[in-house]
Amino acid sequence: MAAMTKIEPKVQLPSIGFGTVHLDGAAGVEAMTSAIKTGYRLIDTAYNYENEGAVGVALRKSGVPRDELIVTSKLPGRFHKFELGRPRIEESLYRLSLDYLDLLLIHWPNPSQDLYVEAWQALIDARDRGLVRHIGVSNFLPEHMERLEKETGELPAVNQVELHPYFPQVELVEWHDAHGIITEAWSPLSNGRGLVEEPLLAEIGQNHGVGGGEVALAWHHARGIVPIPRSTKPERQKSNLDAVNIELSAEEIESITALGRPNGRIKDQDPAVYEEF
Repeated sequence: MAAMTKIEPKVQLPSIGFGTVHLDGAAGVEAMTSAIKTGYRLIDTAYNYENEGAVGVALRKSGVPRDELIVTSKLPGRFHKFELGRPRIEESLYRLSLDYLDLLLIHWPNPSQDLYVEAWQALIDARDRGLVRHIGVSNFLPEHMERLEKETGELPAVNQVELHPYFPQVELVEWHDAHGIITEAWSPLSNGRGLVEEPLLAEIGQNHGVGGGEVALAWHHARGIVPIPRSTKPERQKSNLDAVNIELSAEEIESITALGRPNGRIKDQDPAVYEEF
């Protein structure tokens, strides 16, 4: 089958972002401030992470000008109804102490609730009111995004999904590329399930003088995917950030992709049925 034509995305993002799930309180602020000072410019949070306040403090403590940062948050499932989503988006900005978000995503489609189109309309409304620069989704399948386009005339700029060498999402990434949608990867290192010790990644890492984790992040970058790793350790934050500069060969990329497993999801969170509120 012929490869799909790639369409340029609507928005440009850094090659790698910094995830903030489970980073809260003073320790979370310290870790996030360190990451921003290390060089991360794409900071990813969510209403459900319960840390938007801490993220806002870290943004200010970093001293980095606001216009150099791309701040992302996500609207949770319990606020998909338009009249509920509208004030929750405003609340995210209050928590962050920001005038606008650079990117706002719907966290999960929650298809059995059948309200994700309303949530999308709330995001469009927020963008039209100047509260958000760009809008996207997280954990959506092509059929969900096709419905958004059919009913609102607009596709998301970004889809953030579970993606790592054990779950490479080849067909979904191709679909995104053909529709001008940026693929972001949460848990790009498979959430500590032994991926960084994977023998193949260790072998490839030896060829490049890096560890398995850096190889995995370089693999994401080589495929045009924006990984969103998280670390509290400054040295790991830096090595993750630098990983996108590693140049893998086509053979190395292919062999890493071949690590994919039929049951590769971390927690079996299939967006066709899984729901999060």
